Amino acid sequence: MKTNYNKIMEEIIENLEKEKPKLLLHACCGVCSSSVIERLLPFFDITIFYYNPNIYPESEYTKRLNTQKELLKKINENVKFVELGYLEDEFDVKGLENEPEGGVRCNKCFHIRLDKTAKYAKENNFDFFSTTLSVSPHKNSEILNKIGGILEKEYGIKYLYSDFKKKEGYKRSNELAKFFNLYRQDYCGCKYSLEETTVKQ
Repeated sequence: MKTNYNKIMEEIIENLEKEKPKLLLHACCGVCSSSVIERLLPFFDITIFYYNPNIYPESEYTKRLNTQKELLKKINENVKFVELGYLEDEFDVKGLENEPEGGVRCNKCFHIRLDKTAKYAKENNFDFFSTTLSVSPHKNSEILNKIGGILEKEYGIKYLYSDFKKKEGYKRSNELAKFFNLYRQDYCGCKYSLEETTVKQ
C-alpha cells in the first residue's frame, strides 16, 4: 500500500506551529513550480531554491532559469528566489550513465538536489525544505519523500512531505504554464535524458 504523502502534507500544514513558516522550496523549473507555489502560498513564506546541476547544456539551464524568474514576477512578487549558478560538476552520477530514465541515476540526481536544499535551508534558518519534483507524473514521489525524510534527520530541519501531482496538481501546472505563456522543455534535464529523448524521436 502506497503512502498518501498529500494527506501527510495536509496534516503538517494543519498543525503548523506558527503563521507562515519559512519554506525553502527546491524548484526544477517554472512550469512545475507554478501550481506548487499557488498551493503553498497561503501557508508558507516561500523562497524558491533553483539548484539544478543536472540540466544540460548550459543554454537550456539558462532558459529554465529565466522561465522560473518570469513565473515569479507573474504569479507573486513576494516569493523570494535563490540561485547558486550553473554547477554542472556537482552532478556526479559516474557509473550510472547507462541507467534508464527513471532508474538509479535519477534517484541519485534527486538526492544531490535535495541534499543541497536541506543543507542551505539549515544554514539559513528556514523552518522547512521541500521540492516541486513530485508534481510530475514521471517522478517517483515515494523515493523523493524517502530521501527527504532521511535528510530531515541528517540536517535537523523539517521536510515538507508532499505529492503535488495529487488534487490535479500536474494538470493545474499545465494550465498555469499556458496562461503565463511559459517555456516548456521536452526532456527531463540531463544529457542522458536528452540523448534518450532524441533517440525516441
